[in-house]
Order: sequence, then C-alpha cells, then structure tokens
Amino acid sequence: MEWTFENSITTEEELREIMGHPSEIVTRKTIDYIVGHCKSFIEKSPFITIATADLNGNFDVSPKGDPAGFVKILSDKVLAIPDRPGNRKADTLTNIIQNPNLGLIFLIPGIKETLRVNGEAKIVTDERVLDLLSCQGKNLHLQ
Repeated sequence: MEWTFENSITTEEELREIMGHPSEIVTRKTIDYIVGHCKSFIEKSPFITIATADLNGNFDVSPKGDPAGFVKILSDKVLAIPDRPGNRKADTLTNIIQNPNLGLIFLIPGIKETLRVNGEAKIVTDERVLDLLSCQGKNLHLQ
C-alpha cells in the first residue's frame, strides 16, 4: 500500500505556527568555537556519529568510537577524528572529498545530553596528527 498525505508543511512560516520559535537561551547555544564545557564533553565522549553527504545529497551517518578522548581538540575550531580500519567502504571519507560539510553528535553513555558540532572536514595524513590519534599502540598511518 502506498501512503498519500493530504496535509504537509512546506514553509518555515507554517512550521513556526505549530512549533513556535526557540528561546534566546536556546539560540545562544549555537557558537562557532569550542568552549570549556564543549571541550570537557568531547574529552569524555567514547562515541560519535558523523553525518556526511555526497555531491548529489545522498546522506550517510557513520558511528565512530574508541576510548573516551579519541577525538582530539587541536584548537578552539579544529578537531581531529581518527578513522580506524573497518569495512573499507569509506562512505564518510568519499563524501568528504566531494562535500566537506558534516555534522557530528558526541555521546556519553548514561548522559541524556549530546553535543552537536557542524563544520567542514579535511582528510589529512600529516604524521604528527596520525601519531596523536594512535590508540593502543596502533598508528593510523595510511597504507
């Protein structure tokens, strides 16, 4: 059976009539740098999801995890995320080559809050970054 819908929301005005607008406190949460509480959350998170899209808008959301602190904070605007060996499909990486925009969600088990980070990605092979992202004595040196 195919679903058909008689009513759908097609404009932001229609959406806001139903949902209203966010409070100033909520909108102030959106910042373009990593502050103390964000840094602490990132350092304690053992699991993230990465959302990427290719040039055609086909999305992928991939899980990444390692011991807490596996995502390294290089500056207040730069994070380094390791890509461990997996199925070699490399959807996230091929999407980043085509379209650098991404979204991250940091999660900490047992904590109801999450941390969202949006930005642009680069795939880097700098030795000092790969060394920084090593885990359990295993480096990320690409082969």
